This record gives sequence, structure tokens and C-alpha cells, in this order.
Amino acid sequence: MSEQLTTTPMTQMESMSSPVVPLRRRLLLAVPVVGVVGLLFLLGWGLNHDPSTIPSALIGKAVPKFSLPPVQGRTLGLSSDNLHGEVSLVNVFASWCVACRQEHPVLMGLRRINTVPIHGINYKDRPQDAEKWLNTMGDPYTRTGADLDGRVAIDWGVYGVPETFVIDAEGRIAFRQVGAVTPEIYRDKIGPLIEKLRRQKTEEPHEIEGDRSNGAVEAVRKQEQK
Repeated sequence: MSEQLTTTPMTQMESMSSPVVPLRRRLLLAVPVVGVVGLLFLLGWGLNHDPSTIPSALIGKAVPKFSLPPVQGRTLGLSSDNLHGEVSLVNVFASWCVACRQEHPVLMGLRRINTVPIHGINYKDRPQDAEKWLNTMGDPYTRTGADLDGRVAIDWGVYGVPETFVIDAEGRIAFRQVGAVTPEIYRDKIGPLIEKLRRQKTEEPHEIEGDRSNGAVEAVRKQEQK
């Protein structure tokens, strides 16, 4: 009788707790499985999506309000007030950015024939490095703002450098290019959009704008061959 009194409570406790242990183990085992599945999903998405087509919530909206001092060695800074009245490009760059070096001849080609005003946002760069970069590589920018802490780039939704934005004459973001601008990207995407935006503002004939765009592409290619 005494044995039953001493063993029964233990037996009851074991029967109550035994289902809980396997459940906890199953939950612990499920955690890494869910993590692996999520990682595989992200990898698959990345392999099947062009990073340059990442959408921007700011497309069609006014550029964020900002005001940046000029890059060291330059006299003109950049602010949101400077992005009204004409179609322009805003290029986010840095001297430490490898892809920026690759696209720089394209920007210089556009500047050489004055295709479109190009403004620069220098992202998280040391002032002396940014100055040396522009002095050595050439300066394609009309205005260049020094975003030393990267806060302005964050407001623009920048993921990394380089990124380039097409701004319409009303100061709205019309297009966003993630990654380097190539002659092909300018020919197929950016150039035609600039033409369209200019026609909307000035109602210039399509043929005139088409000639201007073709000349820009040719200038870019010649700049790359140098």
C-alpha cells in the first residue's frame, strides 16, 4: 500500500510531462529548417531578379528635401531646390566604389556633349578622397553634394553605390538605376526617358530629341574607348 502511495504521484508526473518534451524538441528542430527554407527562398529570388530593377517607393514623387555642402575643392553644393526647372540626373557615387569607376567614362561622355545636367551625391567618402577622385578621373557633375554620413542617401532609398536617378522638370523622381550606368542602359532606358520628359515640358519634335540621344550614345562609346 505504501509503495502505491509513493510511486503513483511520480507516475502521474511522468505521464503529464512526457508529451511536452517531444513537442519542445520538434519546435527546436523546426527552427533551423524554417531558416534554411527562408534562405533558399531569398537566394532563389536573387538569382531570378535583376538588382537594377529594384522598385523605388519614391518614383513619381518629389525628391526628398535636403541640402548638402559642396565636395571639397568644389564651390557648388546640392539641394532639393536645385532639382527643378529642367530634366536632370542625380548620381550617387564614392571614390571607393569599384562600379563607380566603371561607369565614370559614361558620365564623362554625357557631360562632354552636355546631354543632360548631372548632379552628384558623394556617399560616405573622405573629403580628400572625393576631391582626388574628381580631379583625377574628371568631373562630370554640375553640382556635387557631400553626404558624409549617408543620411541623404538613406532618404533617397539608396541601397549602395552607384545609383542614378532621372529627375523631371518638376523635381519628381522618374526613374532609378541601381548599379552602373552603361551605354546600353542609357540607350535603352535613361536616354529615351529623358527625351519623353523633355517633350512633355517643351513639346520639342521627337526627331530632334532622337538625334540628341543618338549623339549622346556615340559620345559615351568614344569616351569608353579612350
